[in-house]
Amino acid sequence: MEQTLNCLVVDDDKEVNAYVCDMVRQTAFLHLAGSFYSADEALPTLSNGGIGLLILDINLPGIDGVTFAGMLKNGSAGTTPKVILISGSKEYAVDGYKVDAIDYLVKPFQYQDFYKAAAKALSVSKSVKPAEALTDHLFLKVEHALVRVGIADILYVESFKDYIKVFTTTGMVTALSTLKSIEDKLTPHGFIRIHRSFIINPAKVESIQHMTVKIGKTTIPVTEQYRDAFRKHFEEWL
Repeated sequence: MEQTLNCLVVDDDKEVNAYVCDMVRQTAFLHLAGSFYSADEALPTLSNGGIGLLILDINLPGIDGVTFAGMLKNGSAGTTPKVILISGSKEYAVDGYKVDAIDYLVKPFQYQDFYKAAAKALSVSKSVKPAEALTDHLFLKVEHALVRVGIADILYVESFKDYIKVFTTTGMVTALSTLKSIEDKLTPHGFIRIHRSFIINPAKVESIQHMTVKIGKTTIPVTEQYRDAFRKHFEEWL
């Protein structure tokens, strides 16, 4: 039996809300579980659980869509719905990465654009196993100890011959590891390699200019070997 995602639509524009709800009804693997005009209205239904996909307008009254998606991201692992952000402008696209949005649709979008985003949400839902969803940290070998690091806190990783430097929101950890070894652990969590010496967390990217990304005060170039994969990963956002 085909997996079905229970879906909520949140948009304060009644016409857009109805338009998106119609798209949900047209999509065989989606079930419309409710539609709301604000994040506050949607919260009780989300709190009951069982929602697999949230189609969320950015410009909402009260709590804006990006803030709301960020709140949900910090909830229990494995229970947070996938999010598709919608907006009348491209200017918030990078914010979508910060809250791990599946896709970002710019109004007015067509059904084929919506279907592509929804299918991506379904694919991700199928690929995430419960054990993976609960893995929110890794242990790094630092001298004679193992140091626990939260995966969501990692900004980027840089390699230096036989060791790596893991830069996080709270500082930097130098660990004995190869970049390939850490890449295998971080790739399932959405991290990508953009340079022979760098792996980045797309959720922490602040800006993209030409073939460079900026994370905090660090600017990292995307080298030729990784540019095709980089463009593919960020194609919806550039």
